[in-house]
Amino acid sequence: MAIALAAFVQVWLLEMPNALATGVYSFPVSVDRSTFVIDEAEILSRLSENNISGQLSSLAKKTGNEVRLVTIHRLDYGETIDSFADQLFDQWFPTPEAKAHQTLIVLDEVTNTTAIRKGDQTPLTDEIATSVVQETMQVPLRDGNKYNQAFADASDRLVAVLSGQPDPGPPIVESNVQTKGTFATAEQTKAGATNYIGWVVGLLIAATIIPMATYYLYLVAQPAPSEPSDSSDSQS
Repeated sequence: MAIALAAFVQVWLLEMPNALATGVYSFPVSVDRSTFVIDEAEILSRLSENNISGQLSSLAKKTGNEVRLVTIHRLDYGETIDSFADQLFDQWFPTPEAKAHQTLIVLDEVTNTTAIRKGDQTPLTDEIATSVVQETMQVPLRDGNKYNQAFADASDRLVAVLSGQPDPGPPIVESNVQTKGTFATAEQTKAGATNYIGWVVGLLIAATIIPMATYYLYLVAQPAPSEPSDSSDSQS
């Protein structure tokens, strides 16, 4: 019984990480046409998920362009966010015709890495697609893992572009880097060098004059030696 228990614990410990990891096999072979957000990692609020789903549903009905947003907790060992996105995109939309008007965004919660895949008949350019996942989404993620904002901002931008509207662009990042230099200018450096030379010269002069003056004062302060008395006068 002890051996069996130990074997069970060992198998459980080895299998547990795999059970928590996510591969393409964890998702259905096909996606429901009315499902636009699949929050496998459970990082989105219900309100945010409903708002985004309604927004993407309206986009699909008006334009025929569909967007799917997927979150996962952790990738399988050896899997990357790009390889996973490729496999899932191919699994859900196996033909070029099926992919034509589709856009897929995947986020891995553990690493906060993102990937995007799109069909060749969407108004979404490669440049904008890359900007959506690397700028629009990453700014809120770097600012304290704000997943709801990241997906909401990505959805807003994608809806605008896929609806034929101007691209609102990535978020503007305010830089807190100090723009005023703290280094001395050439004039300040030159003035400082001049002051430094003046101090050195002054110290050298002081080091020469002060000992001489001190010695002179010492000699002046000494009392004059008294003359010895005449011995003959004392005898008389």
